Order: sequence, then C-alpha cells, then structure tokens
Amino acid sequence: MDFFTISLYLGVLFASFFFIFLLRKSNNNGRSNYKLPPGSTGWPLVGDHADFAISGPEKFIKKKLAKFPSSEVFQTSLFGENMAVFCGPAAKKFFFSNENKLFTSWLPRSMIKAILFPSSVGDVIKDVTILQRTFLQDILKPEALRQYIPIMDSTAREHIDDEWVPNKDLKVVPLLKKYTLELGCRLLMNIDDPKRIKTLVEPFNLVASGMLAVPVDFPGTAYNGAIRGGKKMRKELLDIVRERRVELSSGKEDSGGQDLLSLMLLASDKLGIDERVIETVVTNSMAGMLLASYDSPGAAVAMLLYFLAELPHVYDAVYKEQIKIAKSKASEEPLTWEDIEKMRFSWNVARESLRLSSSTQETFREVTNDFTFAGYTIPKGWKALWSMHSTHKNPEYFPNPEEFDPSRFEGSGPPSYTFTPFGGGPRMCPGREYARLAMLVFLHNIVTKFKLEKASKWQNTTYHSISPASKAALEVRVRPHAK
Repeated sequence: MDFFTISLYLGVLFASFFFIFLLRKSNNNGRSNYKLPPGSTGWPLVGDHADFAISGPEKFIKKKLAKFPSSEVFQTSLFGENMAVFCGPAAKKFFFSNENKLFTSWLPRSMIKAILFPSSVGDVIKDVTILQRTFLQDILKPEALRQYIPIMDSTAREHIDDEWVPNKDLKVVPLLKKYTLELGCRLLMNIDDPKRIKTLVEPFNLVASGMLAVPVDFPGTAYNGAIRGGKKMRKELLDIVRERRVELSSGKEDSGGQDLLSLMLLASDKLGIDERVIETVVTNSMAGMLLASYDSPGAAVAMLLYFLAELPHVYDAVYKEQIKIAKSKASEEPLTWEDIEKMRFSWNVARESLRLSSSTQETFREVTNDFTFAGYTIPKGWKALWSMHSTHKNPEYFPNPEEFDPSRFEGSGPPSYTFTPFGGGPRMCPGREYARLAMLVFLHNIVTKFKLEKASKWQNTTYHSISPASKAALEVRVRPHAK
C-alpha cells in the first residue's frame, strides 16, 4: 500500500472521529446540570471502544467496576456513543422492567453495516420484522420445539460421525459452530445440503469475529473482514431466498411452508410490496437469525465440552446421567422431550458453564426519555448496555466464583437477576429454549460416544475470556468408550 493511500485512509478516519466528537459534544449541550453516572468517555474521539474490543466485554467491565465499586451504573463511550452501563441485580431489574418504556432497540452502525443490506424502506422493515417476531414466537416456544428434537438429534449424530475423529486433538470451536450453523439452516430454512451450508461457514466466521471489533475498515483488520464476510453472506442468503420464492410460486416447495423462511415469504407476499424489496428485507432477517443461532450457541457448547474435559469428576456424573437415558431407548431411537427433562444435572452443568463463560454478545439499547437511576440522570439519546458480567462472577452472589460448581443451580437456584445469560424482560432472548435443547442434545450424543480429555496443547485461559482468539485455541481429545 503506497503512502498516498495510507494518508487518505488516515485522513478519512480522523475526519470520521472528529465528526463523532462534534456530534457527541452537541448532544451534551444543555445537560451541564445533570448528575451523570461516574466514569468518563475515554480517549478523545475514539472513546473506550478499543479497550472494549481488545479486552472483551468481561474484562472491560471488570476494570471499570474496580474504579466504581459501589455504583450500579457507569458511563463510557463505545461505537462513538455516550453509553450508560448497568450493573448488578437491581440495575438489571430496572433495565428489563423498562423495556419499551425508557429503552428501545438499538444496534451500532458498524454492526449494521457488517450484517445487513442497507435499506431506507422503514415501513417495510417494520412490517417484516413484526412477521418475523410473530413466527419466531410460534416456532421457538417450548411446545413447538418438541417436534424439532428428533431433527436436532439426527443433525448432532451425523455431524459427530462426519467430523469428530477419535484419538485426535480437535479444535472444537470451528466444529461446533459448523454444527450450530447446520442446525440453524435445517430448522430455519429447511436446508441440509452440506455443500450449500459450507459456502456460509467462512463468511459467518468473518462476521462473527469482527462485527464488535474496532470499526476501522482497513484491509487486514477484523472489522474489514466482517464487512467482506457480510457481503458474501448476504449474497449467498439472497440466492437462497430467491430460489425459495421460485419454488413457492411454482408449487415445488415441499416443506409444507413450515420453516421460517417459507412462512416469511408467503406472508410477505400478501403485503403487496415490490418483491425485490421483500427479498432484501427477508435476507436481512435470515442473516440476523442465523448469526444468532450460530455464533453464541456454538461457543456455548464448545465451552461446555472444555469444562467437561478439564473436570473428569463432572464429566463422569454427566456421563452417568446420559448413558442411563441412552440405555432406556432402542438403538438409533431419537431423543424426546421426556429425555431432555431427565437431564437435570447436565443442564445444571451447562448453566454453570454459561455463568463462567457466557458466549452471549452484549445487548445494547437507546434511551428514549431522560430518567434517573441510583441518583444519576441518564439523558435521552444516550445508549445503554446491561452487563451480565457484573454478577456472574460476583462472590456476593456466587461464593468462590471461579470454582465450577453445578450445585449452585439446585433447588431455587441463584438470586433473581444474578444469572442472566439470556437477558430478561419482554426482550428476553427468544431462542433461549432453542439454545438449551441444542446444548443438551449435542451433549448427550458426544458423551455417550466419547470420553473427553485435555488435549496435548491445553489452553487454560478461557475462564476469564471468551474472545474469538481464545475460543479458537480450545482443543479437546476424544476417545471412544471401550465396548
């Protein structure tokens, strides 16, 4: 890259940061009398976002809370925005109970650029989003998910037979993200063609690894990779959407219109909107949902297997529960809802894994009205973030917080609003039951086939960080059970 090009890039970057600085300064005019939360906006122009992206949300928030140990909310600057970060059970309760009252949905522009087609047709987006939410509520409710357990079971078996080679040290994160992508494609789009799914793996990896990185779109940066991956991801999904639309119009589509993609296209056609606009908006919807069903669940299963490999006594107890279920069934008989309900200890283990290493991305909101919380004013227009990390490892709620102890979830479990891997309130993650089933179904199939052990190159760093770099290093050894 020549000097002129580098200078041009730096000039554009500085101009962008300067514009953001002026905008933030303008937004704060007239608020000098407000008692704002403790904290600062970090470095001039760039805020705290570099620290947030490099350290990861957990370490970033831990460092901030060390400066304000008695505060339930602090201020920072992320993605070029003034942001209030809510910490602790009372703050979470306030945050969740005021969804759609004081807070509304918001995503950083950099994330939107990486994931979605740009669009100016707001009413169409609103209409299709309502359809998406309606269908998701129907498809992802527990009673509806029961019918998908056999599909989840067969997908897990096929994936393990094809990808998990005995007596090898395996990098589990890419394998498990491939599994969750296969599962999402089957359940949301009725696609099980390995070649078709393979075309989505690389772009989804690029987007997931870079969408929260420092939003500098230079060649070689993680964010630039997310932009490139997003373009390829949307192209592949748009092709699928258009093919499905043709199948539906010709009557060749034989899924009965039950997968989410078909349902959305059939319902969207009734809106009387240009088909190219509908295709673009539905593609955006599928991109967001597949990304949600792929990244966090894949990392969550990977961390669960990590803990089982590191803690043989926990693995043995899980194996005992799962093999009892397996022996109660005929060979190759699929799992059922009743089997899932018997996995009580295994689910406690999974929840303890989520507590120690939650794979959920942070949840952002926009403040719609000035309000006061814990003695501080949060101005309208600020962005907000609730932090699960402020309680998941807090010794006040979880004694010996770094110790892996599934018994924390026996009986009534942890205090309210201290364990929140799926959020809370009216916008609690709609896929929480889906994630539970995906974790337990895969867990059953892997532990009944293999003993999990530490790999020769063991990475004991993931208790404190699950950034893409540390997750990619996770390796376990699988050995078939003696017959």
